[in-house]
Amino acid sequence: MYQPHLSPIAGSLALSALVAALPLLTLFVLLGGVRLRAHWAGLASVAVAVVVAIAGYHMPARLALLSAGEGAGFGLFPIVWILVTAVWLYQLTVVTGRFEDLRQAFHLISDDPRVQAVIIAFCFGGLLEALAGFGAPVAITGVMLMALGFSPFRAALTVLVANTAPVAFGAIGIPIITAGGLTKIPYTEIGAYVGRQTPLLALFVPLLLVALVDGRRGVRQTWPVALVCGAVFALAQFTSSNFLSVELTDIIASLAALAAVVVFLRLWQPRGGEQARTELSAAPDQQAPGGPAGSAPAPGPAAAVGTRIRPAASGATQAPREVIAGPRLFMAFLPYLVVIAVFSVANLVKPVQRALAATTADIPWPGLDGQVLTVAGKVSATTVYHLPWLSSPGTLLLLSGLLVTAAYRIPPAAAAREFGATLVKLRWAVLTIAAVLALAYVMNLSGQTITIGSWIAGTGTAFAFLSPVLGWLGTAVTGSDTSANALFATLQQTAAAKAGLSPTLLVAANTSGGVLGKMISPQNLTIAATAVGLAGRESDLLRGAIRWSLGLLLVLCALVYLQSGVLAGMLP
Repeated sequence: MYQPHLSPIAGSLALSALVAALPLLTLFVLLGGVRLRAHWAGLASVAVAVVVAIAGYHMPARLALLSAGEGAGFGLFPIVWILVTAVWLYQLTVVTGRFEDLRQAFHLISDDPRVQAVIIAFCFGGLLEALAGFGAPVAITGVMLMALGFSPFRAALTVLVANTAPVAFGAIGIPIITAGGLTKIPYTEIGAYVGRQTPLLALFVPLLLVALVDGRRGVRQTWPVALVCGAVFALAQFTSSNFLSVELTDIIASLAALAAVVVFLRLWQPRGGEQARTELSAAPDQQAPGGPAGSAPAPGPAAAVGTRIRPAASGATQAPREVIAGPRLFMAFLPYLVVIAVFSVANLVKPVQRALAATTADIPWPGLDGQVLTVAGKVSATTVYHLPWLSSPGTLLLLSGLLVTAAYRIPPAAAAREFGATLVKLRWAVLTIAAVLALAYVMNLSGQTITIGSWIAGTGTAFAFLSPVLGWLGTAVTGSDTSANALFATLQQTAAAKAGLSPTLLVAANTSGGVLGKMISPQNLTIAATAVGLAGRESDLLRGAIRWSLGLLLVLCALVYLQSGVLAGMLP
C-alpha cells in the first residue's frame, strides 16, 4: 500500500511544497502566460503531476495513472454531464425562438445592460448556484447575457466574477455540510461564521459587474441599484445563515436581492443605458473594460453555441422590441421555472432527497481502492468513485429538458439531434475538464496537495491571514468549494488548534476563500468559454479574472486575520 509523506524531497517541507506546486505552476503558466489551449495545458499539467508523484513522492506508476483515470472519470460524470445538459437545455429555447422572448422579457425589468448583468449573472446565477452548482450557473447565465447583446468574452468574464459570493452555500449548502461532517464541528456553526465573511464580498460584487460591463462610467451611473442589490443579498445571506437555514441561504438571498432590484427600479432609473447598449452592440468582440491589455480581439464564435445566438445578440439593439405578456411571457421563463422546481423538489423535499441519495452507486476504483493511505495512515476514501446517476444536477437538468421538450412540443427527434450536436460542440471542453480533474486526483492521492497545505499552515498565528488561501487553492485546482473543504477542512482545524486560533473560524475561512478560487478554476473557465462559443480562449479569461480573484482574496485574508483578533466581536 502506498502512503504519502509530507516532506519527500530531502526531508524539507518547503522544498517538497515547491516541487508539489510544479503541476499547478505549469497549468497557470501555460494558460495565462503561453496562452496554450486549455486541453493541452491540462494534459501537460497532468503529465507533470504524474512525474512528480512517481519521481518525487515515490508513488507507484500504476497507482499514479489509476489516480488520473479516476479523476478523469469524475470529470466526465458528473461535471461534463452537467455542462452538456445545461447547454442542451439552453439550445432547446433557441431552436423554438423562446429565448428571443426571454431576452425581450428582461427589458420589462430594465433596458440597461448593466442592470441586466446584475439581475442575470448575480441574482439568477446565485439562485442556480443554490440549486445546482457545479458549473451550471456559469453555463446558463453566460449564454443568457450573450443573447442580450454581450460579447462572448464580456459575458463569460461577467458570469465568472458573479459566481463568487453564492458558492459557499451552493447546492443547498453542500460545501459547509461537507466541512462539518469532516471536522465534527456543527455545520450550522460553520455556516454562521461563513455568513459573517462572504456577505462582505457580496456587497461589492454587483459593483464589480457593472464595472466589467461599462467601466467607471457604469459604476458612476448605476452604483445605487448595484449597491442595493449587493446590500440586500449580503443582509439576507447573513440573516439566513445565522438565524434561519444554512441550506436555504442562497435561495433566500438571491430572491430577496432580485425583488429589491425590481422594486428599486420602479423608484429610480440609471442614466446612460442607451449609450451602454449601443456600445455593446457596436463592438461585440471587444473585451470587457479591465480585461487584459493588449490581448488579441476575440475571434468569431468557434462553437455552434456562439453562432446560434449571434444573430440575436448582434441585432439586440436594432430590432424593434415587441411587448410580450401573458402566456408567451410565462413560456419564455418556463425552462428556468422548471429548473427551479425540479431542483427544489430534489433538494428540499426530504423523502425525495433521501430516495435520490439512495441511488448513488459507490464503485471501488479497480486496482486503486484499498491501495492508498492518507498521510495519517488511514485508507483513503477518495478511491471509491461515487456515481450519483439519478441525483446528479446533470440528470436533473436532463429531466428539466425533457419537461421543456414536452411543454414546447419539440419533436423528440429534434431534441435528440440537439443533444448530439451539443456533445460534438463540447468535445474539447470534455477533454479539458477530464484533464483538470485527473490533475486534482493525482495531486491529492500522491500527497502533493497536502504538502502544499501543510507548508502554508506552518506559519503559526500568521496562518489566520493565509487560511483563506488554502480554500482558494483547493477550489482553483478542483473547481469545487466542496472538494476544497474535503481537502483542507481537517488541516485547517488541526493548524488552528496548534496556533491557538479558532478552528471554526479557519474552517469557515477555507470555505470563504474557496469562493474566490472558483472564477479562475480551469474547469469553470472551460465551462464559461465553451458555453459562449470561445473554446480555446480560457487563457484570456484567466488573465481577465485573476486580478479580481486575487484582489478579493486579499480583502478576505485581511478580514479573517482581523476576526481572529481585534474584530473577534464580529463572530458568533
